[in-house]
Amino acid sequence: MMGQGPQSKPQSQLQPYEPYRASAERADFTEHTISSERLLTGKLIKVQSDQVRLPDGTESYREYVLHPGAVIIAAFIDADTLIFEHQYRHPPRRHFIELPAGKIDEDEPHFATARRELLEETGYVARQWAHVATLDAGIGYSNEKIELHIARDLEFRGHQRDVGEFMEVFTLSLKEAVEMVGRGEITDTKTAFSLLWLDKFQHTLL
Repeated sequence: MMGQGPQSKPQSQLQPYEPYRASAERADFTEHTISSERLLTGKLIKVQSDQVRLPDGTESYREYVLHPGAVIIAAFIDADTLIFEHQYRHPPRRHFIELPAGKIDEDEPHFATARRELLEETGYVARQWAHVATLDAGIGYSNEKIELHIARDLEFRGHQRDVGEFMEVFTLSLKEAVEMVGRGEITDTKTAFSLLWLDKFQHTLL
């Protein structure tokens, strides 16, 4: 006897989840800290271990990186051309194409960090600034937040890079850069996120 084709399933089996609704009340899965232990204090980061109480009352541990936060700058030299950097990153042991970025110093407003980093790394100052998005960079292992700023109306003053900081600065159009994300040539997460955000949403700022 010939086999029968796949039978249709009830709708409840095809779609077991409801669509997202912004107004819907969400379950609270907050984990409450019972105790904390500092595992490492480095020059840049700190590593913490927390004992936590889970929503069902059981206990577990969470190890994560405490990070001061960072900024990333989309600096436009004209309507569609951005400044990029080519530099080596030691942890993954390779070079990356990135938008200018940097760590927020202690007690430094991220707006001030963006202005400082743009001048130090690229030599430019900007007359127009806009903070447009916040990226939670590694939610499973870090509290780092990266603030995306757009800079326009640039003027070159000369870079002021830190000792031991080596990079090549160049320009690309937003279209070219987004295509490089698609081809896997730009893989730095904060840069890829920023470029895709700009490509999709920057028109809303005009």
